[in-house]
Amino acid sequence: MTLAQPVTHLLYLHGFRSSPRSTKAVMVAECVAKAHPPLHWWCPQLPPSPREAMEMVLHGVANWPRERMGVIGSSLGGFYATCVAQATGCRAVLLNPAVNPARDLAGHVGEHSAWHDPGQRFWFEPRFIDELRALEPGAITDPARYFAIIAKGDEVLDWREMTGRYPGARIELIEGGDHAISDFAERLPRVLGFLGLAAEPGMGQSPDVHPV
Repeated sequence: MTLAQPVTHLLYLHGFRSSPRSTKAVMVAECVAKAHPPLHWWCPQLPPSPREAMEMVLHGVANWPRERMGVIGSSLGGFYATCVAQATGCRAVLLNPAVNPARDLAGHVGEHSAWHDPGQRFWFEPRFIDELRALEPGAITDPARYFAIIAKGDEVLDWREMTGRYPGARIELIEGGDHAISDFAERLPRVLGFLGLAAEPGMGQSPDVHPV
């Protein structure tokens, strides 16, 4: 596959407790809508169940052209994006990706509120940990298909684990930074470039940053 070939179908997967309203998701959506209107964009609200989330996503992209599709995933969405890329052979951009979510989320079993709608609550059930373990995609194949942006200052995930998970992949390591990648607007042109797209000058700016 030629990585310079532009994607025509782009999937964005948000993180734990997040939604399609996350700052990074909105930023990418607005950019591709203005600069690449023919592009097929999909950023679904993921259900709490990892098994259901992956079934929904893989069903949704089942007819997408593999050589022309890409996926962007943030945090837990980065784990899901890796699963999608391994299953389809597409390009993947990973933003502070979770690499061991079964371990990291074991202490989060219980009721939670959504970041962008605190009135919306959901249960993260014990069985979801087993579902995450069952989804583990193993070692990545064809590292050239992966681009990871990782912040050393991530307050949630360990940057050393994240970089170690993607040997041979293109990695943009941020000195400092945070889990939300608050300066994502500056990095968006490189994200789109990896997908064979171009960002319009001045686009991708947002004064408010919300988690993942």
